[in-house]
Order: sequence, then structure tokens, then C-alpha cells
Amino acid sequence: MRWLKSAALASLTLAMLPLQAILCSPQNSSFVHQKRYAMGTIFEIVIYDEDLPRADAAGRAALDEVIRLDGMMSNYKPESDLSRMNQTAHFQPVHIPRELYELIEESLFYSRHSNGHLAICVGPLVDLWTAALAGGPLPTAADLASARRCVGYQKIELIPPDRIQFHSDCMRLDLGAIGKGYAVDRAAETLNARGIHRAYIDAGGSTIYALGAAPGGNAWRVRLRDPSRKLGPEVMLINNSVSTSEQSAPSSLQGDAPGHIILPGTGKPLQTRYAISVTAPSATASDALSTTLLLLGPTKGTALVKTLDNVSAIWIDSDGQRTLVGDGVSFFLTGENRPIHLSPLKNRIAAISKAAKELLP
Repeated sequence: MRWLKSAALASLTLAMLPLQAILCSPQNSSFVHQKRYAMGTIFEIVIYDEDLPRADAAGRAALDEVIRLDGMMSNYKPESDLSRMNQTAHFQPVHIPRELYELIEESLFYSRHSNGHLAICVGPLVDLWTAALAGGPLPTAADLASARRCVGYQKIELIPPDRIQFHSDCMRLDLGAIGKGYAVDRAAETLNARGIHRAYIDAGGSTIYALGAAPGGNAWRVRLRDPSRKLGPEVMLINNSVSTSEQSAPSSLQGDAPGHIILPGTGKPLQTRYAISVTAPSATASDALSTTLLLLGPTKGTALVKTLDNVSAIWIDSDGQRTLVGDGVSFFLTGENRPIHLSPLKNRIAAISKAAKELLP
């Protein structure tokens, strides 16, 4: 897994109150703070618990789970389950781990409901633009046409309970738009199973899950990305997640190098002035939706959010214009010193959970 989104966003000023600000509060004396590198970014966990040895062991187990999943889903490691699948699943069914099967199945749910904008099969296109980001020539029209032939979620066939087949000779899956969120969820499940009910899990600043509430409060307060630097958006989390996506800006060394988020339809990097933050019950959902909704933009993205339960989103552009939509979450604009309450939406057609796979056409 290339984890391009993770690596790019890690360089931005994103998402959370600084960990040092959380940890240094006088009332926050019983905590464990651990971090580890995985999936192209830094995973950090802050745990509050009176039993510090238990918290320490739980944090290590949660990060061990992240490392295990990286080994399963990595495109960089030839021995990973994803790499082996990408080498052998062309025109013949192959067995894959059940959890990899379920993650691909959930990815296809978002692909269907976004008309293919979340495309876990963009690996060949990603390769072309990764080379360009590294200083190579820009892909030609012929290069893009050849790579686009390999793309299309309709060419992925899942065969219950644990087999997959590609109806393409050049398809290759890349779970970078959803796998990091899945790892955050599994870390939260590991903590909960070990009796930890108050923790903050951060994957590179772009995906965060809040387990329980912050010490001395009734939620975790999270700062969000604001390209305008005018609005100061924040959100309060408790047993839910927020993810932020933004097209990476060229650095002074890269000149006019393209961004890292690719439009599946054209094969070219997305051009947008927006950053988007999405809240959802799971980090898997918020991670997948933040990329999807950035690609869709506010108009089409709003229509998609209105079909989903317990999901909220805020788009902010570089001029401070914003679009909000969602269900039951309050975003706060500290620059305007007021909250924005999102009223519940009606006529849902899908729930954000693993059970949602039962709704697939």
C-alpha cells in the first residue's frame, strides 16, 4: 500500500489539539502516550486509565495490530497478502484473508455509491504520477490511456466467503484511501477489548478516532484543516472519527508537480481549492469518504452525504467559503466564535457500518 494520502497530509498543519497540550494539562496525570511508524505515517495513541500498566500493554497491542495490518495490505512489501493477490488474481479466483476480503467489500460499497470516485484499483495511475512527483516526465496521453484500461471497480469480483478475481490483465488494488482508517478502527477495537474506554488514536493527523471522552470533558476537541486560515473549524468527537483530505500542494522543490489524489475518470490529478473534513461512526468510513467527497466536490458530495447515516462533512476553500452537510454533528468555527449545528437528514438509504454491505445492489 502506497499510503500517498497519509504521507502528503502528514506535512500539513492538521487535525488535532497538539498532543503536548493534551498531555500537559494538570488534571491529566494518568495517561500513556505511544507512537509507531506504519503505512507511511506516524500512528499515535493517547490512553487515559488509572491502571497505567494495563494502558501501556493495551497501547502496544493496538499498535502491534496496526503493524500487522500494514504487513497484510502493503503494496511495497512483496510478501504481503495484497501484493500476492495483485500478482495472482487476474482471471482466476484466489483466496485472501477474510479481513482483506471485507475491507475490499466495504471499499466497493463506496465505489458504487460514488459512481466510481473511490477507486481502489488506481494503482497503475498512481504509479505514473508517483514517478512524476519524484521528478520524472509527466505521463503522456498514451500512458494515461494504457493505465486507465486497468481501472474500474466493476472489474473486481468478490466470491464469498473469501475469494477474489480481477477481470483485467493489468488491475492492481491500492487500499491507501481506506486502509489507514481501517487500521485505526482495529486499534480502537483492541483497546476496547482490553478494557480501555478513553483514548485518542491519530494516524498522521489525517484520520482520528476518539474513544470515549477527553479527561475533564464530554468529548475530544479536534481542530480541522482550514486553507483560508479564517474560520478556525473544530469538531467535538466521542466514539466517532474525523478524516481530512486535501490535494497536496507543490513544494518549492517540486515546482508545478501534480498532486497525489487522482481522478479515476480522467487519470489526472485532481484540481481543487478545497479541504474537506468528514465525521463518521468509524475511521474506515471517514477515511474513505474524505477522499471520495473531495473528488466529488461540494455539490455532488452533498447529495451523497444525504444518503448516509451519521455522516457530516465540511468543505472549506482557500477564500473561506464553506459548504456543510450532515447528520447530528456540530462543527465550530472559532474564527466566527460560534458553532454550526447540522440538523438530522431524512430519507437515508444506507448506514455506515460493515452491515452496509447487505445493501449493495
